[in-house]
Amino acid sequence: MGNDFKDNVVFITGAAKGQGRAVALAFAKEGAHIVAFDLGQKIEYPAYNNGNTNDLNDLKEEVEKLGVKCLIAIGDVRDSEAIKIAVNSAIKTFGKIDILFNNAGIAAYGLSHELTELQWDAMLDINLKGAWLTAKFIIPHMIEKKSGVIINNSSIAGLRGLNRLSHYSASKYGLIGLTKSWAIELAPYNIRSVSIHPTGVNTPMNDGLAHMEGATVEEIAERSAGNLLPVPWIETEDVANLVLFLASNKARYITGSQFVVDAGLLTG
Repeated sequence: MGNDFKDNVVFITGAAKGQGRAVALAFAKEGAHIVAFDLGQKIEYPAYNNGNTNDLNDLKEEVEKLGVKCLIAIGDVRDSEAIKIAVNSAIKTFGKIDILFNNAGIAAYGLSHELTELQWDAMLDINLKGAWLTAKFIIPHMIEKKSGVIINNSSIAGLRGLNRLSHYSASKYGLIGLTKSWAIELAPYNIRSVSIHPTGVNTPMNDGLAHMEGATVEEIAERSAGNLLPVPWIETEDVANLVLFLASNKARYITGSQFVVDAGLLTG
């Protein structure tokens, strides 16, 4: 990517593990400073292990070995005060935020009519409201400097319905609405907004889903079958590569659009 990201500041939610971690390391290798925001503990729903503070500390160490800085921020994307504190800390430390990767999210199975309100609300609040809240506090700083990129991590479930994932799909469809609305609202300030739509990704979330379902990771992979290319899921690096491109000057006139990295699933 050349010098596209040297001394840029990238704010990443859900940074401790999986796609968020891979994106943080990819930007750090390109010379960007990282703000790693994550809850750092288990939540009530879905009841599987998320990234913890040790994961965040390990990420900080890895990032800083690359010669850039990493600011750790612990909080829930549903908590506006926690996000406000994290954003203010990032501005105090770095003076700016150039790129937002809205990545924090959960997934869980359940028939729509059998979901509890707690399950529905948790899915929509973390996956959709959390993205809006984070951007709400970052956008004013981007407007002030008249530049910025917002990348929302949606899913193929944001482009098609999926069995036993209605609440997940609804949250991911909602991210497209945010993406397009931000593209319109923020274009006068040279701020771009795009969404990405991965197929299943090889992350620790698959272990959590398997545990909740009383299944093996291999069985979860079979449920995700449908990719045209002969892989059960893609790797976190595949997502990171797409995010880097979309945040770079090579994509400087791309905004409001959706980008699929699905191994051909939506074609089949």
